[in-house]
Amino acid sequence: MKYYINKIINLPFEEVEEKVTEALKSEGFGVLTEINVKEVFKKKLDVDFQKYKILGACNPHFAHKALASENKIGTMLPCNVILQQLPDGTTEVAAVDPKASMMAVENENLAKLATAVADKLHRVIEQL
Repeated sequence: MKYYINKIINLPFEEVEEKVTEALKSEGFGVLTEINVKEVFKKKLDVDFQKYKILGACNPHFAHKALASENKIGTMLPCNVILQQLPDGTTEVAAVDPKASMMAVENENLAKLATAVADKLHRVIEQL
């Protein structure tokens, strides 16, 4: 099973980042965390790396339901969405597929929630 949902977009990285943030908002997600991998690698390792960001996206409604169903599920939250600039100048966006990550947890309520969240993340990617 593929563990992510992705799309390659022929737009500059910064433009795609704005579109991703707006698409996430339209599906009820906010960005709680942002890790600029390029900057971190340069600062900590003195290594040059392509533009790469990890956005920690959260839909509070679904996060609350998930935590109420399984109190350790916070180890798998938030939903990570990555943006990376590819060598040809295009930008790839990929989001975790919650159904794949929740397979490890045997909880019927979580399976239903994971499907609903996956549907939302698919719509986010499709909007781009």
